Amino acid sequence: MGVEESIKRMRELAGSEETSSAEQAPTILALKNAVREQIVDQSERDESLFRLPDQLRKRIWNILDEKKESLFPSFVMTLVDRQQLTEEILRQLTGYGVIDSLIKDPEITEIMVNGISQIFIEKSGRLLPVVTEQGLPLSFPSETDLLHVIEKIVAPINRKVDESDPIVDARLSDGSRVNAVIRPVSLGGPVLTIRKFPDVPYTMEQLVNFGALQEPIAELLARLVQARFNIVVCGGTGSGKTTFLNALSMFIPADERIITVEDAAELKLSHIPNLVQLETRPPNTEGKGEITMRDLVRSALRMRPDRIIVGEVRGGEALDMLQAMNTGHEGSLTTGHANSAEDMLSRLETMVLMSGLELPVSAIRKQIAAGVELVVHLGRLRDGSRRVMQIGEVRGMREGEITFAEIARWKTTGVTDEGMLMGHLAATGEVIRRTDKWLAAGLPSHPMLAANGK
Repeated sequence: MGVEESIKRMRELAGSEETSSAEQAPTILALKNAVREQIVDQSERDESLFRLPDQLRKRIWNILDEKKESLFPSFVMTLVDRQQLTEEILRQLTGYGVIDSLIKDPEITEIMVNGISQIFIEKSGRLLPVVTEQGLPLSFPSETDLLHVIEKIVAPINRKVDESDPIVDARLSDGSRVNAVIRPVSLGGPVLTIRKFPDVPYTMEQLVNFGALQEPIAELLARLVQARFNIVVCGGTGSGKTTFLNALSMFIPADERIITVEDAAELKLSHIPNLVQLETRPPNTEGKGEITMRDLVRSALRMRPDRIIVGEVRGGEALDMLQAMNTGHEGSLTTGHANSAEDMLSRLETMVLMSGLELPVSAIRKQIAAGVELVVHLGRLRDGSRRVMQIGEVRGMREGEITFAEIARWKTTGVTDEGMLMGHLAATGEVIRRTDKWLAAGLPSHPMLAANGK
């Protein structure tokens, strides 16, 4: 419903001295739209308006008072009502509407908006519906308001979302990953999913404190990164792959040249001075200008990197990543979706086949066996906690198959009174046999490494 139609309808309703909440809602919506349109119009003449929140708040308050008197003189608003409407309009103009406070909450890791009336968050690993102070479900006033938030998110990357292009991926200025799907693809209205990341990435020490793994295992992984082992981190959606990859990357020596390749720049390697970050680009509205992960990985190989870190391999770029691991870029890291460490190796085979090159399976397996040395599998348990579930070594080829040995596996030992799972990452008795890099780095012996590489 447009502003003019809403106003006309409200004037018809204004004859009644008592209006129900259902009748007031269109009035408030029309009033907010009228104020917002005038502010946007004024901002075109005064570009500094949105950069001065206090001044903008006063301007909204004054215009709200003017619009109320001129359009809805019989509509009663208390001082609290005016304050709430002013803040709502301010959030719509400078923030992200009703979910603005959720985005700013550092304890919330994911926001899921299913249409205008269903909003969920992930907090401490658990999915929770969002409710107001009155205990009612938090919701957007209208589908238009939700679409306005989506448009505001995608505008900085020169993307648009409409019926002809109803699916879009984007990210916020703080690096949060965003996916939006609107009608007609989404039957229940616009769906917005925001994956948030901490401003300061978690360290391995913090992950140990959270119980994701034990300190001896963390120390081992730190040494393996320093010794330039090629490591693949895998797991399901929301298992913490990017967080763990970032923590691993902190052990890369600061004097190396690092190239990162990501769909959306999420890794934060502040300790590396010689760092180049590459990010893919989607096609424009004409379907042109796309820059893929494969394009970036191949370009990264020409930048003289010591290591390449690929945020996540999903397709043919897996082949380029393996070639990097096999051509002198030792110590490269990447992540991928898989249900186990062994499954990740099979997934790599499939992804290499997606490159379009007709390579025999035996050649692909040789590339994987030679390039990948360790696989770390992460999982999200039923209590919402994220754990390192498995660490394994790729040992080579035998009778046409990749040989893999599990070094450590998560073992559940019980459940607390609060329903949290207890356990630890237990050694299986196997040891890492590919010790050449470890010895070349001059690192001391370790009980989880073979003494002589056998």
